[in-house]
Amino acid sequence: METRNPRRWWILLVLCLSTLVLVVDSMALTVAVPSMTEDIDATAQDIQWILDSYILVFAGLLLTSGSLGDRFGRRRIMVIGLVLFGAASLAATVCTDPGEVIAVRIAMGVGGALIMPSTLSILITVFDDEERGRAMAAWGSVSMLGLVGSPVLGGVLIDHFSWHSIFFINVPVVGLAVLAALTLMPESKGPWQKPDPLGAVLSAAGMTALIWWIIELPQHGAFGGRSTITLVVAVLALGGFVVWENTTSAPMVPLVLFRHRNFSGGSLSLTLVQVGNGGLLLVLTQYLQFVLDYSPVKAGLAFVPLAVAALIGNAAGAGLTARIGHRLLVLAGMLVMATAFALLATVSATTGFTVPAVALGLLGLGAGLAMPAAVGALMGTIPAEKAGVGSALNDTIQQAGTALGIAILGSLLTSGFADGMPADAPEQAKHSIAGALAAAQGDAGLVKAAREAFTSSMSTTFTISAIGVLAAALLATLVMRGGRPERAAATAGGSAGGPADTPANGPELVA
Repeated sequence: METRNPRRWWILLVLCLSTLVLVVDSMALTVAVPSMTEDIDATAQDIQWILDSYILVFAGLLLTSGSLGDRFGRRRIMVIGLVLFGAASLAATVCTDPGEVIAVRIAMGVGGALIMPSTLSILITVFDDEERGRAMAAWGSVSMLGLVGSPVLGGVLIDHFSWHSIFFINVPVVGLAVLAALTLMPESKGPWQKPDPLGAVLSAAGMTALIWWIIELPQHGAFGGRSTITLVVAVLALGGFVVWENTTSAPMVPLVLFRHRNFSGGSLSLTLVQVGNGGLLLVLTQYLQFVLDYSPVKAGLAFVPLAVAALIGNAAGAGLTARIGHRLLVLAGMLVMATAFALLATVSATTGFTVPAVALGLLGLGAGLAMPAAVGALMGTIPAEKAGVGSALNDTIQQAGTALGIAILGSLLTSGFADGMPADAPEQAKHSIAGALAAAQGDAGLVKAAREAFTSSMSTTFTISAIGVLAAALLATLVMRGGRPERAAATAGGSAGGPADTPANGPELVA
């Protein structure tokens, strides 16, 4: 008897659209920062809050929103998130000062937190073990296309319109996703259980404080300024959250998932990969624009090898998972990624684009193989009734890894650049390569010194990235189980910690 949802591939399209709007907005905004700064007279601190307010709210609310999806319906929570994200994006198109932009970014962070866990949890409840790999690969491919294409799109929009247009582009995509979700997607939810308000408060406070502490690492250090207070709040809140979730009769988050080797190995290895990936776009975009003198649009197009190779890796990985299992595929993909970062570490001021292009191709191929396999392995351990909060737990850990990667690699890049600049260089020129080129005013010697200092510092950051990905590969190999994805558990109903059930045996589905 056919138990698969006949609309499942249309549902996947809705999930891809919902994820795409988050990726496009985040990456396009980085291209818009210079134009926005000039138009609204934003200070450096204003811009930092415009970028960071979204991340703080998004990371802080992921676990709570995942549990809300399991409790009240994943489609419902996703649609609410989409509407809020779209409304905030529309409001951003009329903003005229930094305070207004920060306010709408906070609202967009709330919307994003409601969207993200629901997309992955709906995916694993709609697709069974046999098809989940292909669905995950398609979902990952769309995210990669958005990641690479959004800086190009942002550059084109800003060239022809204003920075407001990068927010307006979200509105039609959100409208289409909401319409398709209400028309095509069934509702799914877990069995009713007691609410856990204390768990929600502790998780939100702890994650917000942790991400805030990570963001401020480059400026204040681990224990400087108010960093110590923020870290203490994070440790106390997250420690209290773990203790509470392990003692309450109705925990919001099933921390027991970490006892499953595929969940803990997959999730923690992905976090290490995100630490390594964290500074990739930040560092390489500066190399392309300030060393190779690319325009923002051309710099965005330079990432095409990454996207094309990722699509190839995703397509190949979907078929290989059933043959060799998650663990070997994750190991192979991460070793290819580590090789790519090692190759990027050899780039100098005179290398040009050939070596980075090859490295980006390898990086995309490795990520296309490893990332969907790791996500598929860990999501297969989550009971269907906890799909929302389980996927949110994975999202939250990776979000912390990304923030930590950006903070660590960004700090290394800045300090390495300053150390590599000549002692007699102007003070402004020692802060960043952008500042150095602005201060040079035709001084070819200073321009050359700045580019050499930057690429030397860039090599150090990519070496750290390679080490992080190698550590992730080692962790995945030692912790994850090596068997092929099990299909029997789905038809047999599985166990409390086994692979996620199919819709017929799992959560309540409402047409």
